Amino acid sequence: MNKFEMKNVIENTGNEVKKAVSKGKDIVFDSKDKVFDALDINKDGRVDTEDIIVLGLRIPGVHIDREEFLRKQFMKNYANDVIQDAVKFNPAHAGITVEEIDNIADQVIQYERNCVSGISLALGAPGGVAMVATLPTDIAQYYGYMLRAIQKLSYLYGFPEINVENGVNIDDETMNLITLCLGVMYGVEGSVASIKILSNALGKGVEKKLLQKALTKGTFYPIVKKISRWFSVCMTKQVFAGFFRKAIPVVGGVVGGGITYLSFKPCCDNLKKSLQDTALCNPSSRKSFDEFDVIDV
Repeated sequence: MNKFEMKNVIENTGNEVKKAVSKGKDIVFDSKDKVFDALDINKDGRVDTEDIIVLGLRIPGVHIDREEFLRKQFMKNYANDVIQDAVKFNPAHAGITVEEIDNIADQVIQYERNCVSGISLALGAPGGVAMVATLPTDIAQYYGYMLRAIQKLSYLYGFPEINVENGVNIDDETMNLITLCLGVMYGVEGSVASIKILSNALGKGVEKKLLQKALTKGTFYPIVKKISRWFSVCMTKQVFAGFFRKAIPVVGGVVGGGITYLSFKPCCDNLKKSLQDTALCNPSSRKSFDEFDVIDV
């Protein structure tokens, strides 16, 4: 092969590579649009906490029955009258120590972490660009297990039943409460203080109607909107990064599962920590400010 022929081969090869790369990008971006459309449940043009919550709650097994969960956790070590008290009020009211509640919370976090890591690893298996079709499922599964953790931790640390059984028509109060919990998990500014205020208010018996109004129109609502906006940006980055992660056969699955495993626990630990020192689960909890002055609707 002479130099002229060699030059033509190199140029032609380069052109074909460029065409392949360009075509690959077109497929990725076209698929990305389809994924966003699938994730945009309320069709408002963005993917935020409302979409993620609804998507996660539609997965069978995500809803946690509060009474059933609490009975299962305490049936081995406590008499029925203590368990009845924990169900009627909360575990702390029944005299169950914070240390034991913390221990069960750690077990809950580890269990849900193992589950979500296995799901992520399976969905990140070989398949290249074709695997982008699983992205909504991947994301739904991840946040589905996160919603399970939210419910379990909330019940352990004294919250009443969270109305999530339907997964379709979720009231604003429930949506905003779960959004606050997600904000705490991801460290969004203002969310930790909000969930502590809410927990302390519940522990002190603040009227339910007042708390409902604070969640939907008053005190906590600006924080809820802030968390939702933060999630919208975060989800855009996650979905986009997901295309390239899943384009790496086998390794993509291992890396994806590993990242999920590492990221899940800190998020749950953040929520656990914010719920530990409140009047709802610890009557002697410390107060650095008067919560009730903050609940202004």
